[in-house]
Amino acid sequence: MFRFALRRCALVAVALAALLVAPRPAAADDALTLIGGSVPTGFFEVLDAVADRAGFFKEQHLNVTLEYVQGAGLAAQLVAGGKGDVCSLALEPIIQGYEKGLHLTAFFSRDPVYDYALGVLSDSPIKTLADFKGATIGEISPNSPAEISTNSMLQGAGLAKNDVAYTVIGSGAQAISALTTHKVAAAAFPYPELLIYEATAHLSFRYFHHPILKDVPNVGYAASPLALQTKADALMRFARAHVMAAILIRENPRLAARYYLENAGIKVTDDALAAEEHLLAFSQNQLPGVDPTSKTIGYMSPRGLQIYSQFMADNGLTKGVVPISAVLTNQFIGPANDFDHLAFIKRVKAMR
Repeated sequence: MFRFALRRCALVAVALAALLVAPRPAAADDALTLIGGSVPTGFFEVLDAVADRAGFFKEQHLNVTLEYVQGAGLAAQLVAGGKGDVCSLALEPIIQGYEKGLHLTAFFSRDPVYDYALGVLSDSPIKTLADFKGATIGEISPNSPAEISTNSMLQGAGLAKNDVAYTVIGSGAQAISALTTHKVAAAAFPYPELLIYEATAHLSFRYFHHPILKDVPNVGYAASPLALQTKADALMRFARAHVMAAILIRENPRLAARYYLENAGIKVTDDALAAEEHLLAFSQNQLPGVDPTSKTIGYMSPRGLQIYSQFMADNGLTKGVVPISAVLTNQFIGPANDFDHLAFIKRVKAMR
């Protein structure tokens, strides 16, 4: 059973009876607490919603409680301190926290590519990075990782840090207003957030992606080293439930859209369903399971993240280069994908 909560509110999930992927036998469902470092209606929560509503957590003998907190840093601190088992977040706090004794290990990728991008509205006069000179760029929070990657891109185009200005514009309607009223010329944002605006507010963006980091996965699920030792089997089954969810999202986006809306407490209307289905359909490269037959769904590239660790050190986010082997494991990816994907694809396509 999965409980969807914002500290005070709980939503009891409905489990499906049909079993295809047989988990390791368990005497009782293992309890896991997942702490999300973003808002409960964020893009990536569709994975958790589908794993819940489709009954995949239950199939894997898991009783998952989800709590949301304000920010990835707090989520990391809570899980590192034993207040939760798994955190769902961008990985910067994990890499930065390593030097300070905050030890967490990422074990499953929520996004196979880099999470941040620089976007301008498609009718913007800004066509190249050099055109940003003198521009004001919006960001979700002060000194966000998106700002750091944007500065790196602009530097590559010959601009200095003081050639642009940053201002916080929040997210959702507030950010959309800032863009459409030209309070800001661009948004240095999580790329999926801008995709949401395209799907729900019918905005159209021209994107600039970091040439080195664009294929580096930097968002995922992480646990403490202790949990990896004492709850390894439960965490493997947690990863498998998300492999299953990723495949369903890819193969049956309409059902995934309904699951997401229901779990987020959003009224399921034709318009809401169409908007969410549209978002899932054109943002598949931002979710695991781009190739639903792959046996490496959820894999995080050590080489790519080592490049990112070097980038963070070069830009003053860490004192030194954190070894990625200390903050990343792919130990669950093989067993989590160890089932008949083709048969499972057939199953989820038939689900209604």
